[in-house]
Amino acid sequence: MSSGLPLPRRTGQQQSDSSASREAGAPGRLDEPRPGDGDGTGTGSDSVPGPRQASESTAPAGPSEPSVRPGLPALVAAPGPEEAPPGPPEQLPPAEPPAPDEASAAPPGGMAGLSLPYQAAAAVSLALIAALACVHLAMVFLHVAPSNTVTKQHGEAVDGWVYPEFEQNWKLFAPNPLQQNIAIQARAQYTARDGSRQVSDWVDFSAEDGEQIRHNLLPSHLQQNQLRRAWDFYVGSHDTENKPDGLRGRLSESYMRRIVMLRLDPHDLGGPVERIQLRASTRAIEAPDWSDEKIDTRTVHRELPWWTVTAADLPGGVGNDRTEAAR
Repeated sequence: MSSGLPLPRRTGQQQSDSSASREAGAPGRLDEPRPGDGDGTGTGSDSVPGPRQASESTAPAGPSEPSVRPGLPALVAAPGPEEAPPGPPEQLPPAEPPAPDEASAAPPGGMAGLSLPYQAAAAVSLALIAALACVHLAMVFLHVAPSNTVTKQHGEAVDGWVYPEFEQNWKLFAPNPLQQNIAIQARAQYTARDGSRQVSDWVDFSAEDGEQIRHNLLPSHLQQNQLRRAWDFYVGSHDTENKPDGLRGRLSESYMRRIVMLRLDPHDLGGPVERIQLRASTRAIEAPDWSDEKIDTRTVHRELPWWTVTAADLPGGVGNDRTEAAR
């Protein structure tokens, strides 16, 4: 019960000292709550707690209420009577990685993506290509190598492989390249529609190439060099009597016949060709003014004998529909 005596009134200096002590948190000192200090129940600094307030302040705290240090704000709110205390987080099983989609999986690349028969065919093809490349390199090496035992025994086989498609000619880089103007013409003996044999006029193949080369920024290599290189190949492998010098000479004749028949194919002569004849006019290029070299610039004419056209000489080879007529 209250005795009715007024409590001593705290001065402003004492209140400020008490607040500073609470803020500094001096150890070993507990500030007792006083009426009107932040509880919102008093009316002022001189208010006296009533009987109900005194009983509430002296009542022991229940088991569910946390003990809070007087004068300090509560940092964690106590759970209510109906709320369960938070427990450890529930451990979930690790998620399994998704199975790869068989339809979207990328197929293996290269030969592994082929079926077994195609893999076998590809392996055999690669082996044949590698073997062919090795044989070609060996033949070219033996052709350009100095004379040795292998070339003496198998020289014809090496020349047959190299000539004329893989001929190794270094005149473009030699000190004395081909310095001639060559004009090649040909005429043909054919069977007319009435059954008689006729001879066509001379066809100037070099003039046709000149028309294609002139005013052309990118002329074809065939138009520039095929005829004159083929003629130089023939002259270098034959004597003055037009007799071939071994296999090289026979190959040059076959090469010239095929070129002539290829050039005559666009011309309508009036019947199938049975024989052909070539002639050439060769004139050496005059030496420049600063050179002391003496060159004969007179034109040299050469006419070849008649050659019988075979089925292999026709454009398209044996499969040409004019083969029987040429025979």
